[in-house]
Amino acid sequence: MSARTRALAVCTALVLALLVTAVLAPLPYALAYPGMTANVLGNDEGKPVITISGARTRKTSGQLRMTSIVATGPEATVHLPDIVSGWFRTDEAVMPREAVYPVGENTEEIAEHNAQQMRESQDSATSAALGQLGKSGQDIKVKLSLADVGGPSAGLMFALGIVDKLDGDGAGHDLTGGHTIAGTGTITAGGKVGAVGGVPLKTQAARRDGATVFLVPRKECTDAQAELPKGLRLIPVSTLDGAMDSLKALRTGGKVPSC
Repeated sequence: MSARTRALAVCTALVLALLVTAVLAPLPYALAYPGMTANVLGNDEGKPVITISGARTRKTSGQLRMTSIVATGPEATVHLPDIVSGWFRTDEAVMPREAVYPVGENTEEIAEHNAQQMRESQDSATSAALGQLGKSGQDIKVKLSLADVGGPSAGLMFALGIVDKLDGDGAGHDLTGGHTIAGTGTITAGGKVGAVGGVPLKTQAARRDGATVFLVPRKECTDAQAELPKGLRLIPVSTLDGAMDSLKALRTGGKVPSC
């Protein structure tokens, strides 16, 4: 064997070794999929998602569905073939691990972090809804219950659900117009809607569960359009008040903003 042939063989072996290492090495990514949705106007595991005391509530029709994603756990290993496969699938997304798990290194720490975010989101949603209606949080108590869901992204839908149960559209009608409305977005106590992650997957979960309209944080319109399921209408929102106005216009045939 000539020196040139030996050198080529060595180089080939090194390249192959590098390729094998690249394929087998764990990478700092997580795989995400469309998750569950839940009607915040209804029940979850036999209990009302929204329970209000201290004020008369109204019977509602239609649905307001919060949406979610599921992702591989923090201890799961993701390899190059998984990432390549995810790039070519519409029902799967490759996301940086820190975007999915910004805090904690194990399942228990992350679960506690997500639960805390959910509690804060529920408090903000309650404050935003009662503030929108000019009602006092001292006289009206709101309890929100949604099992096995964490994070802040259901805030907008919680707030809309509270408003719908207490006041509807303010003129005797449901905010939903009797339809199945889904959405996502964080919310502040002052009613501002913030961006979330995994919107393309959430639109798929929404359409799968019967939604025809999806409320999306305005800044994420482009993301939502990327894999938008057929038959799902996007409505961009940036405030609770704006979301309510859009739903009222949708019911009455008025002008509704679009992405």
